[in-house]
Amino acid sequence: MANDKVKVIITDSQKKVRIPTGLRMRVRRACIATLREEEFKGNAEVNVTFVDDEEIHSMNKQFRNIDSSTDVLSFPMGENGVYDTNPATGAKILGDVVISLEHAAAQAEEYEHSFEREVCYLTVHSMLHLLGYDHMEAQEKAVMRMKEETVMERIGLARRI
Repeated sequence: MANDKVKVIITDSQKKVRIPTGLRMRVRRACIATLREEEFKGNAEVNVTFVDDEEIHSMNKQFRNIDSSTDVLSFPMGENGVYDTNPATGAKILGDVVISLEHAAAQAEEYEHSFEREVCYLTVHSMLHLLGYDHMEAQEKAVMRMKEETVMERIGLARRI
């Protein structure tokens, strides 16, 4: 991944939570660190969108038939390591990450850590989904959690115990 490029497009489509200075940079670092941890080869593109609870509730209902808000949604564009490619750049299009900043703020308070850590954790979690990981079974969940914590340590946002 040394010479590979990662394009992270971050869009803020909500007005309820102020985005702290440096958060966008941390989210980009979280995406890149996840790809490095996974030894992803080649150029990549990912979209990250910040929304409010109302918007993520609507998306959760539309795409997952679940009538409630959630913290993050992942929309992978690949399957089994095969991704669409942006013809203009040659980058693999990994997919979309949608994060409810309202949900992230509430969870940060609940788990007693920073808002920045929560948003970056949700980003890493979702990036792993874009790369094909799931957490439906206990073993998959344990592997995914280990990878999440490894990346969070690498970007300086390890869980305090």
